[in-house]
Amino acid sequence: MDIIFLSGLTTECIIGIWDWERRVKQKVVIDLEMAADIRRAARTDHIDDTLDYKRVSKRLLQFVTESEFQLVETLTERIAEIVVTEFGVAWVRVRLNKQGALRGSRDVGILIERRSEDYAGRASQP
Repeated sequence: MDIIFLSGLTTECIIGIWDWERRVKQKVVIDLEMAADIRRAARTDHIDDTLDYKRVSKRLLQFVTESEFQLVETLTERIAEIVVTEFGVAWVRVRLNKQGALRGSRDVGILIERRSEDYAGRASQP
């Protein structure tokens, strides 16, 4: 299995359960690892034959920036769902870091792995 990764995708969004968190955007950092067979793209040297990570990043940045979830667990799950269902990725690992969420800790977040089977029956969107 080949893996295409994005590291340090950073944006701000409303995330959290406390009153102040519902008013102030906070920084989140996303790391993705996505299963992809890159052999065809390596042969053709054409973007249409691989997972376009620029499209993935633009879609996720738009989604996350506009989101207003309470839990990082929910946001992380929705990110995984988008990657799998909209981009046809068979497996994804998503790490979401809500920096500064806990005093005395540099990083706090969630790490999940999902497969296409986890979203069976959900329509794929281009």
